Amino acid sequence: MSAHSVEDIKQQSGRLRGTLLQSLANPVTGALAEDDQVLIKYHGSYQQDDRDIREERRLAKLEPDYSFMIRTRTPGGVVTPEQWLKLDTIATTYAERGLRITTRQAFQFHGVIKGKLKPTMQAINAALIDTLAACGDVNRNVAVAANPLQSDLHATVYAQAAALSEHLLPNTRAYYEIWLDEERVAGAGEEEEPIYGQAYLPRKFKIGFAIPPVNDVDVFAQDLGFIAITDPQGNLAGYNVTVGGGMGATHGDPETYPRLAYVIGFVTPDQVTAVATAVVTAQRDYGNRAVRKRARLKYTIDDRGIAWFTSEVEARAGVALSPSRAFTFDHSGDRFGWVAGEDGRWHLTLRLLAGRIQDGGHGTHLTGLREIAKVHEGDFRMTPNQNLVIAGVPEAKRAQIDVLVATHGLDGFRSASPLRLKSLACVALPTCGLAMAEAERYLPALLDKLEAQLATHGLADADIGLRISGCPNGCSRPYLGEIALVGKAPGRYNLMLGADHRGQRLNTLYRENIAEPEILAALEPLLADYAADRGVGEGFGDFLVRAGVVTPRIGIPVELQA
Repeated sequence: MSAHSVEDIKQQSGRLRGTLLQSLANPVTGALAEDDQVLIKYHGSYQQDDRDIREERRLAKLEPDYSFMIRTRTPGGVVTPEQWLKLDTIATTYAERGLRITTRQAFQFHGVIKGKLKPTMQAINAALIDTLAACGDVNRNVAVAANPLQSDLHATVYAQAAALSEHLLPNTRAYYEIWLDEERVAGAGEEEEPIYGQAYLPRKFKIGFAIPPVNDVDVFAQDLGFIAITDPQGNLAGYNVTVGGGMGATHGDPETYPRLAYVIGFVTPDQVTAVATAVVTAQRDYGNRAVRKRARLKYTIDDRGIAWFTSEVEARAGVALSPSRAFTFDHSGDRFGWVAGEDGRWHLTLRLLAGRIQDGGHGTHLTGLREIAKVHEGDFRMTPNQNLVIAGVPEAKRAQIDVLVATHGLDGFRSASPLRLKSLACVALPTCGLAMAEAERYLPALLDKLEAQLATHGLADADIGLRISGCPNGCSRPYLGEIALVGKAPGRYNLMLGADHRGQRLNTLYRENIAEPEILAALEPLLADYAADRGVGEGFGDFLVRAGVVTPRIGIPVELQA
């Protein structure tokens, strides 16, 4: 492994250039130099290998089967049909397993080999999309409520989020030089980074914009959140600001934990950029650079106090935060099927299990969406729950879209259980280097067993949120699942229970390091009790708390515990 720390690598990288050009040109290996494996994250890519065949290749004295995951920067997950078709071509030309929608409303391409990295990046750019800052210790893809009903409000919030995404991009020209053949000019490697500084942020940083009453972005899981507040006429008045959320943890390390964000006040739309910049730069200057596991904003706030942090943000922004305003979240899921927007156009939300779009046993989803993109007149919106909205459809086009949806098996949402509709899973094995257990590949089988279990108790229509993660880092936001499995070892998980359906309460460890038979056995009496004693409209997580099965976690901001 590299002898350099991540902080050293960033400091000495020449503004994220490193030796990436030399690594890409090296024909001897499918991998990058070790330091460049860190730097390429800032360009939107991770080096991975196929862990299913890692041992087989080792025994054959071959290097691992290296490839790269590439992630787009698509604020709010909005793309045009023309962009969709270009991304589809990229997936079928350079990648494996089709397209994948992430929980941050980005696309991921898997299985791109080193020799195809540059052509893939150039093709993405030709679609007027880039991958800059989609990974790494910077602000990542800005998430925005998909919210298809409030058309004008969504457009306003989306535009603000997209502008903030641009404002928080690194200034370095490294991305354009390495991938797009921009000529290097004098001073390259020394560009000023007024927001990020020489060493960028201590860890990754996530921003989400929520539009009540739906908390589909899980805004309290974000480092920085903006909750849209409307005036009596339904126009945007401003935002409640949240800080300090984060899902990541490390097994066996009590110094790390998931956390929900604090609500620190209200800002008007014209104050968003200044406040966001203040939060980011405060984290840049005070975040823990000595211990990466303690480097997220949530730990900075917990170590220094929310009052101190709020004052620091106000001083840096030159903004006095107003008292937060009332808001209500009803749930954190998506609306499936057709809904009409305020502008008279229609929006169709499709269920895409674990966000994976490919042709296979459950339908020709990749082909179907390609055919829809050829005739669609609106846009596509990826949701933070790994689903897809075919947005802005005129009444006259609905029947044509419906035929294509049915023909290609994209209509599974019409018969799927609520459990299946609300489930989330990270990629995990075989490509994620952090995965300890299966997630995406295990989800279909797990759903079959849980649905059968629910049916025996008359709970087939119970609206329960299930999330599964291959490790404790939390990409699928598992700590906000009413039922969640967090990978501990191959075939073994921590069973977490008791979050609410609004994204406002974390779940709690119920059973540690257990396999599927024990998971199902542990759930059996709880589901029986829920079927017998639940109140009208009472969620499974709320029931478990009321029944004393789990106790809400200590440390959740008090205003979210109601």
